[in-house]
Amino acid sequence: MDQEEKRQVPSFLKKILDLDVYLTKVFVNTFEKYVLIKQLQTHYKALEISCHGIPWIALTLASIWIFHLTSLYQLQVNLFIGFLIDILLVTILKALTRRRRPAVNDDPFSIGPDKYSFPSGHASRCTFIVYYFLYLWPISVIFAPSLLVWCTCVCLSRLLMRRHNILDVLVGIVLGILEGMFIGYLYLSQDTCINLVTWITNEKIDDV
Repeated sequence: MDQEEKRQVPSFLKKILDLDVYLTKVFVNTFEKYVLIKQLQTHYKALEISCHGIPWIALTLASIWIFHLTSLYQLQVNLFIGFLIDILLVTILKALTRRRRPAVNDDPFSIGPDKYSFPSGHASRCTFIVYYFLYLWPISVIFAPSLLVWCTCVCLSRLLMRRHNILDVLVGIVLGILEGMFIGYLYLSQDTCINLVTWITNEKIDDV
C-alpha cells in the first residue's frame, strides 16, 4: 500500500482545500495582471530572507554576546524561546499534514518537513514578532506601522511567490498570535533571564 492510499482525506476537507487552491490562484493571477511580478522577485526574496527562522535565531543568540547588556536579556531570551516554539510547532504540523506547496520550492534553506506548505512558518514568525514588539516588549509607536507593513508584505509575498495557499498563511497568522499569547503567559522575568544566560555562558554578570 503506497503513501497516497494510506492517507485518505475526508471529502469535506478536500472541498475546503480545493477551494483554497482555487482562491489562491485567482488572487495571484489577478495581482499579476496589474503588476509585473518579475520586477518584484528581488523584493519577494528579500522579504523571505528577512523572516527566515535561521537568521532570526542566529541574530538573537549573537546579540546576547555582542551587546552583553543585562537590560536586554529579558527581550532576547523570551524572543529566542518564542522562535524555538514556532519552529517546533510549524515542523510538527507540516510533518503531520504534509500538504504540498502550490509550486516547487526553490528555497535553499528548505529541509525536511519544510518542503510542505501547511502552515506558513514565515506568516507565523512575522506575526509572532509583531505581537512580541507590540504587546510583550512594546516599541515606540513610530516604528509600529513599519513593523505591521513588513508583516503584511511577508504574508502576501508567500502567496505571490507560490510558496503557500491562502489557508496556509491564515493559519500561520493565527498560530503566530497564539505563540505570542503563550510567551506572554510564560514570560520569563529579568532575573530568570540573567541567571539563565549566566548559567549557559558560565560567566559572572555584574549587577546593572
